[in-house]
Amino acid sequence: MANHVFLDKIGGSPFQEFIVEVKSYAGELTILVKSQYLFRMLKMLKEQYEFDYLADITAVDHYTDEERFEVSYNIVNLEGKQRLRIACRVEEDNPTVESVVSLWASANWYEREAFDMMGIRFKNHPDLRRIYMPEDFEYFPLRKEFPLLGIPGSIELPDKVERSF
Repeated sequence: MANHVFLDKIGGSPFQEFIVEVKSYAGELTILVKSQYLFRMLKMLKEQYEFDYLADITAVDHYTDEERFEVSYNIVNLEGKQRLRIACRVEEDNPTVESVVSLWASANWYEREAFDMMGIRFKNHPDLRRIYMPEDFEYFPLRKEFPLLGIPGSIELPDKVERSF
């Protein structure tokens, strides 16, 4: 694994118990944490280790029986020029993690997108509603069981308008 200053800093910290796995790929570090400690870990990284920029939040559907979804946070320490990915896995029957909007305001739209497309719920989010799909849409288009061509009749489409140019 590539040498990473952050790992040296937290080596003996009590946050070791939050960590499930540490991976390095292509020079980027990913720390998989237990979902119940996700918010505390991210708060600690922001306040104590100056990871002051949230680049994005993404979600992945692993389509497995246990811990089906993975939520990833790409954070950056701008001054220290370090990038870190913090991830956690959540179950299909209750895909919920704590919102980080209170830490980074930019998380608002990222969390709404993950909710809209994957069905991940963010506890204590100030306005968790869909941004792409209609509010009454029952499905989550980025989940692996969602058909590539969509579900016929699930969304009312506008009438086709003939244009003459």
